[in-house]
Amino acid sequence: MKAASVHAAWRNLPLVPLAAIAPGTALILAPHADDESLGCGGLIAASCRAGRPPIVVIVTDGAASHPHSRQWPAVRLRQQRRQEALRALACLGLEPERVVFLNQPDASTAHEGPVFDHLVRELALLAARHGCSTVFAPSPLDPHCDHEAVWKMGLALHHRHALPLLAYPVWGWLVAAETALDLGPPVGVRLDITPYRALKARAVSAHESQYGGLITDDPTGFSLPASLLAALITDFEVFLAP
Repeated sequence: MKAASVHAAWRNLPLVPLAAIAPGTALILAPHADDESLGCGGLIAASCRAGRPPIVVIVTDGAASHPHSRQWPAVRLRQQRRQEALRALACLGLEPERVVFLNQPDASTAHEGPVFDHLVRELALLAARHGCSTVFAPSPLDPHCDHEAVWKMGLALHHRHALPLLAYPVWGWLVAAETALDLGPPVGVRLDITPYRALKARAVSAHESQYGGLITDDPTGFSLPASLLAALITDFEVFLAP
């Protein structure tokens, strides 16, 4: 399928209620602070409103987004991104004790090996401790090394610990329309987040270091593109079967 057809199929997946997507406590794996809000902000807000607040895991420290900034060295940026995540999740109704930071190195998260296996075991223990019933991980179509690694963590939890798994696309929305993808029609669902769209937008905007206005001394630094925000701050969120 071409990416354009995949995107169209995502937009036309069936709408189902929250209970059909996250019947219990969700375990949401975010590669970076901001992915939780971009991909699952509506789900988080709806789950909190329903009295089933999720556990959100921020896997990397986010310190590589502006590698040439002198005003924002890694130690300062790491703390900034942690605080941004907590503010964003507070907007969505999540208490800070439901947020876990794994502090893995940004842009070089383990895809396999002893560190990867250790992280999967820690996530499995976390899921068991909080009675998590479903794992949410970034889509394998997201073309970013950390997103791929965290997807593999979700897949390992699914295979090794029998946890149901759903994928949420972030950067996959920006794959060029004519790109040929080696997959059939997607299987998944959408969640109507109309009541929470404004909250989601506020949560995403809390990640101010990623908008280009806070850190101004690194022209090579990352900035969230308007096209990504337009694709993700909508009236629905997409969750795909593995």
